[in-house]
Amino acid sequence: MTDSMMSKAATMEIPINSNGDTGTLTEDDGLEQAAKLQWSLDEKLGGSRGTRDLQQVMVSGPNLNETSIVSGGYGGTAEGIIPTSSIKGPAVRYNAEFTKRIPVTGLGSNMHHSSSSSSMTAEEATRGVAVEKLENMKKWSINTYKCTKQMISERFGRGSRTVDLELEAQIEVLRDTKRKYETVLRLAKALTNHFYNMVQTQHALGDTFADLSQKSPELRDEFGYNAETQKLLCKNGETLLGAINFFVSSINTLVNKTMEDTLMTIKMYENARLEFDAYRSDLEELSLGPRDAVAVARIDAAQQQYQAQKDKYERLRSDVIIKLKFLEENKVKVMHKQLLLFHNAISAYFAGNQQQLEQTLNQFNIKLRPPGADKPSWLEEQ
Repeated sequence: MTDSMMSKAATMEIPINSNGDTGTLTEDDGLEQAAKLQWSLDEKLGGSRGTRDLQQVMVSGPNLNETSIVSGGYGGTAEGIIPTSSIKGPAVRYNAEFTKRIPVTGLGSNMHHSSSSSSMTAEEATRGVAVEKLENMKKWSINTYKCTKQMISERFGRGSRTVDLELEAQIEVLRDTKRKYETVLRLAKALTNHFYNMVQTQHALGDTFADLSQKSPELRDEFGYNAETQKLLCKNGETLLGAINFFVSSINTLVNKTMEDTLMTIKMYENARLEFDAYRSDLEELSLGPRDAVAVARIDAAQQQYQAQKDKYERLRSDVIIKLKFLEENKVKVMHKQLLLFHNAISAYFAGNQQQLEQTLNQFNIKLRPPGADKPSWLEEQ
């Protein structure tokens, strides 16, 4: 009966419409009347459990809307508290807004955590790069020290070196051949320059003879003969210059590209040989020392490094042998063609055999300015 009276009183004093809003009473008036009702019930019933729950809800709670949010939002006890689901007005809207704000706080925390993680990852990456560079510098320093020590030992006769007599002889022959071919190339370029100047002089002399032939009637025939001769020599000279220029271009490719590429591989081979001997000497020194645990570990590491250098040395040695073989074949083929061209062109020119000179250029697919063309020759364009 007490519960029914309390429920009736609460219903009469705090009316709620269908939208969850209170009636015409304000929140303060409703709380005041509810407090008076509660005191009167306490006097009659001596304070039952339902009264204490009603007192806790009506007096301790700030207002009805806040109470509904607390009970619904934070999972408080449902006993004596009006459930949020029964209120469908502003309380529900506020609860929805409150629910939307929760992920925003979590997002800020996640963003802060993600930023911290990104900064830590960048710092770790930078530290990793620095450590890698330090390790590379350490390896380079150790390798340089060993190679320098080996080089000094070989120079003063205290250290041994690996020697391949046959390969060393081939390398020395190649270097000597390259020096002689460079001399041929330099002289051929000088011949080209001098002969070009001579051809230009003959061209100017022929023009002068032709002009004098027009202005000197008494010597017209003599000047005319010499003008024709100089023009013919100039034409043949341009043909010979084309052959010599092709010869110079081919020798330049052979010396400064083909031979130079092989010599670069030889240089890498010689560096690998020096490193191989340096690590071999280091392994031999360690093998002669004590055999404790630390020494055994160092010997194992030295053995691995020695094996790696040996593999590198043998690989480059094989590359040098192959390149020397192909270089020799290519050199013979190229020089056979170029020397034949040079001989035939020079012989035909100084013999005055214009037909043979042109046939020589056609034989080696050398293209020159066609006769009678208005376009200046490649000599005049330089």
